[in-house]
Amino acid sequence: MARIVQSMNKGWRFAKTGEVPAALPQGWEQVDLPHTWNAVDGQDGGNDYWRGTAAYVKAFDRPALEPEGRAVLEFLGAAMTAEVWLNGEKLARHEGGYATFRVDVTAVLREENLLCVLVDNSANDRVYPQKADFTFYGGLYRGGNLITVPGSHFELCKDGTPGIKVTPEVDVDSRSARILVETWQAGDEKVTFTLGEEKREALPILGHAQVVFLMENVHLWDGVEDPYLYTVSASLDSGDAVSARFGCRTIAFDSEKGFFLNGRSYPLRGVSRHQDRAGLGNALTEQEHREDIALIREIGANTVRLAHYQHAQEFYDLCDENGLIVWAEIPYITEHMPNGRENTLSQMRELITQCYNHPCIVCWGLSNEITASGGVTEDLLENHRLLAELCHRMDATRPTTMAHAFMLEIESPLIPLSDVASYNLYFGWYLGELEQNDSFFDEYHAKFPKRIMGFSEYGADANPQYQAAAPERGDYSEGYQCVYHEHLLSCIEERPYLWATHVWNMFDFAADGRDEGGKHGVNQKGLVTMDRKLKKDAFYLYKAAWSREPFVHLCGRRYANRAEGETEIKVYSNQPRVTLYVDGKEVGSQEGKRVFRFRVQVSGEHSIRAMAGEWEDSIVIRKVEKADPEYQMEPGGGIVNWFDQGELRPGYFSIQDTYGELMANPKAAALVEKIMARARASRGEVAQSASNNANLQKMMGAMKFQTMLRSAGKAVSQEEIQELNAALQNIAK
Repeated sequence: MARIVQSMNKGWRFAKTGEVPAALPQGWEQVDLPHTWNAVDGQDGGNDYWRGTAAYVKAFDRPALEPEGRAVLEFLGAAMTAEVWLNGEKLARHEGGYATFRVDVTAVLREENLLCVLVDNSANDRVYPQKADFTFYGGLYRGGNLITVPGSHFELCKDGTPGIKVTPEVDVDSRSARILVETWQAGDEKVTFTLGEEKREALPILGHAQVVFLMENVHLWDGVEDPYLYTVSASLDSGDAVSARFGCRTIAFDSEKGFFLNGRSYPLRGVSRHQDRAGLGNALTEQEHREDIALIREIGANTVRLAHYQHAQEFYDLCDENGLIVWAEIPYITEHMPNGRENTLSQMRELITQCYNHPCIVCWGLSNEITASGGVTEDLLENHRLLAELCHRMDATRPTTMAHAFMLEIESPLIPLSDVASYNLYFGWYLGELEQNDSFFDEYHAKFPKRIMGFSEYGADANPQYQAAAPERGDYSEGYQCVYHEHLLSCIEERPYLWATHVWNMFDFAADGRDEGGKHGVNQKGLVTMDRKLKKDAFYLYKAAWSREPFVHLCGRRYANRAEGETEIKVYSNQPRVTLYVDGKEVGSQEGKRVFRFRVQVSGEHSIRAMAGEWEDSIVIRKVEKADPEYQMEPGGGIVNWFDQGELRPGYFSIQDTYGELMANPKAAALVEKIMARARASRGEVAQSASNNANLQKMMGAMKFQTMLRSAGKAVSQEEIQELNAALQNIAK
């Protein structure tokens, strides 16, 4: 009997209840999988973000089984904790919302069966994630299957295993490889392994079988240039069979030269990705995964950080096929929970077990910004030691890594606990100046030249509605996002020792705690909007830097109404020469790299066209008397002129003073803290916990308070800022 996989995605009944019904409920919502109850919760125009326990119920007939055959339910993703009940009996509990898990249901099957899955995404102190800057969706959001197998079959249930494991050992110089293939199975039947035209047999020992294939003239899996994949299969005489795709490649990391693929320098330059989309939440289908891959490939990225949890197997498969190097990680994030240690270990076991065969994956991420709330404790360090040991025990071929919050001291004992590491830096957005990103890495590399360090997050929020003649930090304009990334791209290129760099983020994503930049419940640092319909101008900056596909792009197409008499027209292209035309007349031609700037007089409505060889792009701009209020963060208010300064009273405080100076005065500090508490609340739990970090407070101390207020969004109105300044002007220094 061959293995049969039957989809269980159709015909579910759904309700927000923790009760297990005794019969198929009438009147409940009818849904198909994949499904999440938070598809629009917490986002603009959506309902409040709901967290709790919900029930999915489905009736199904008993499948045909051999006398010793087994029936196994497979759930590809149940967020965050799931209980599986069949015919009124609780069979399993799974804690962790991102990995596949399976439940053997053979013993309780009836001719007619009632399946109930209780899924819970409510807050607790043991299952990660609990604090993070993204929405914790609930639901059976990846679908499920009923799998039937003969009595002698490959393992299904332990950590959601694929039942087969492939470890290539490659010699690039000789183009030879030693391929170790292992399986786990119930029964003592011999296993037949097939790779190409070669077959090998092995008898299992204690449920484990293995063979070695020796290959010559190996076709390498060579990143985006040539992501060649092999397929190996294993079968039993009973009819059960499993297979896996794999790639032959080598990886290496160097503290001065960065990442190496197949023996050559291969700088990893790419993006991060969350697995959600506007209107769908995280209940994606293969179509959405393919669309995301296409957009990532369009900008020419060769790496993607799949944050902050295990993603769908379809997406790892697509990364294999497209040659994208992947950073894979578990959701051990923001806040260390002493009661969550076992959950970090179980989620890591599942991640490695289920994803081991993917050649795209080059590292296992232990945690992300785990010190943002609570700092470094001995319990946190021990948790990371155990995770690192687990990774090395399960996989000797890949290093461990961590993404550290920018407020973590570079001397922290946490950093050396992973084989390689990266930092998340946001100088020039949340605080500080753009140049501090450069100086941070220079200081770190000078002090720890033998450590391998990367750049795991950097970004600036941009609402494409917001436009400015003179973009600046905190205005949420599309233009400032470009200014930010132009600098960061140069920063990265000047530091080849950075083993990998990942833009935060490829796509806008749901973050229920946020209320800023004209959007509720959305982190807007994406190069593409959450619905994937709009590519922000910064998208084309990276396409100009990384893609070989010839193109030219005119920035500012959403900045049509311009009040200035002379304006900047900016062009991104990967071609060496760009010519600009205004109303059909050539106004200039430039040779350069990526970014081309022109000054143009604006007196009426103008057609702007840029040409680079045979490629062209065009926009329309027009002169208006006053700045368009639709381009500003608050209608009628300014995104540049937050505060009509006027004459400041000498010898008294104002918002022009630094945060540190204000906080040093008790009266001024009381006024400032009241405003800051509201600003932190608009960014959710992560910002509030990070505010307690001493190193972050030190960094903030040198910033002008007016600059910090620009990032508060609509949480602090312009009138409140003016009132604050007036009050500060009555406090003597």
